[in-house]
This record gives sequence, structure tokens and C-alpha cells, in this order.
Amino acid sequence: MKHKLVIFVFSLAFFIKGNAQCAMCRAVLESEEGQATAEGVNDGIMYLMAIPYMLVAGIGFMIYWKFFRRKKELD
Repeated sequence: MKHKLVIFVFSLAFFIKGNAQCAMCRAVLESEEGQATAEGVNDGIMYLMAIPYMLVAGIGFMIYWKFFRRKKELD
């Protein structure tokens, strides 16, 4: 049990440290005048974030729809 707890704590510590933006990307995005690149990066992040949520919502809806139709057929 202690072994799993130690691994969990180290994994959490490395995840928090590794979740930061690299120094080069941050310097480029902050130094640009028009901020067009920063807006592009933000749009890319939003796109990458939205797709998994839409997929999970679609799969959840399909499961719900199949359950709802089957329940109606049984009644």
C-alpha cells in the first residue's frame, strides 16, 4: 500500500510540473505585437478541448437513445 501511495505522489508531482508551457512558446506569444499567433494557439487549444467533449456527448446520447427505444418497445 505504501508503495502505491509513493508512486501516486511522485506521479502527481511530475504531472503538475510537466503541465506548464515551455519557455520558448511563452516568450514568442508574449512578445508579438499583433497577438495573432497567441490567438491562433488559443483557438487550437479550444478546438482540441472541444472534440473529446463532443465525442463523449455523442456516445452518451447514442447509449441513452438506444436504452430509451428499447424500454419503449418492451412496454
